[in-house]
Amino acid sequence: QVQLVESGGGLVQAGRSLRLSCAASGSLFSITAMGWYRQTPGNLRVLVASDTSGGSTDYADSVKGRFTISRDKTKNTVYLQMNSLKPEDKAVYYCGADFRRGGSVFRSWGQGTQVTVSS
Repeated sequence: QVQLVESGGGLVQAGRSLRLSCAASGSLFSITAMGWYRQTPGNLRVLVASDTSGGSTDYADSVKGRFTISRDKTKNTVYLQMNSLKPEDKAVYYCGADFRRGGSVFRSWGQGTQVTVSS
């Protein structure tokens, strides 16, 4: 199992920056990828940025050029640097980790952290 704890959300004005952190613990050797997702009321949780164990990253079109995902393996922590925030970035942000157990891949979620962007 993999446990995730997020931090760093809050209220910020449009155009400003926030950095989210996600600390992982547990079966870290089994993690194949980590990512940040966000969800707004009444909508599905969607991928914002991902980082695979092989080092490749991917971003939603809506955040390309503004958000950056990074991982500090020494701290078992993944970050999401969010710059030039827009009101439409308001959401609950979740950290997710894909991990292998047996012959299958599972996903663990953090508890979520609220990001609010005022115009």
